[in-house]
Amino acid sequence: MAKQALIVIDIQNDYFPNGKWPLVGVEAAADNAARLIQAFRDSGQQVVHIRHEFTSDSAPFFTPGSSGAQLHPKVSNRADEPVVLKHFVNSFRETELEAILDQHDIEQLVVVGSMSHMCVEGTARAAADLGYAVTVIHDACATLDLEFNGQRVAAAQVQSTVMSALAFAYASVLSTEEFLAAERVTPA
Repeated sequence: MAKQALIVIDIQNDYFPNGKWPLVGVEAAADNAARLIQAFRDSGQQVVHIRHEFTSDSAPFFTPGSSGAQLHPKVSNRADEPVVLKHFVNSFRETELEAILDQHDIEQLVVVGSMSHMCVEGTARAAADLGYAVTVIHDACATLDLEFNGQRVAAAQVQSTVMSALAFAYASVLSTEEFLAAERVTPA
């Protein structure tokens, strides 16, 4: 069986209530991500955390060295779980993520995190382009309302659009329950 890893993208303090850039449904998404983290830990499989920091103090959120840029306590890494620092949407761009996955012979990625329409989508697409089999857990991801051309796009619509696009050609898209019920987390 191919080895898989859980990729936990940008579940950081600024995305939570009282943070600089709160997301819709972030608490429930983080709770589901925590369940998946525990399942991967229990099975002895790799968990990789991604943490975004902008390079400028004038960034709207995730400013360098800020508490808002730290991983949220619901999904804190263990000492044996790498945390990849990134400065771009795509978690593979100018990071050691691919090297970490190669070091552990990972072929399948399970992706959770924030924001669905940016870093989750960018990373899932890049992973598929690099040849990984990708699964995105939609209810362990969060986004926010957007605006385009003067129109408000509700977070639920953003989420549905992103997940349907990923499911079309880049990833399997499942709920936490579907993933766990299918016993897709197997001992390493």
